[in-house]
Amino acid sequence: MESSNSKFFNQSLSKQISLLYQEGSFVMSIRYYGYKINLYRYSDELFEVFYNHKLDRIDKIELLDQNGSRMKFYLDQIKLPVEV
Repeated sequence: MESSNSKFFNQSLSKQISLLYQEGSFVMSIRYYGYKINLYRYSDELFEVFYNHKLDRIDKIELLDQNGSRMKFYLDQIKLPVEV
């Protein structure tokens, strides 16, 4: 059985963007190494959308790694649920 994340990432980037913008909910933005990263909640998961403002395009979408280094930027601004 395919997970909901696999189904999401098997879509084209433009379809992923549409799903997040139309069916997800925007949480917040941070700036990180030349990107504006928009955080979205979709299907009970948190997704990072990497917007390259110099090229005016979305370069990639990733699941938020809650153990990753970017978490400190989010945690400084909002309280996210912590996985146990």
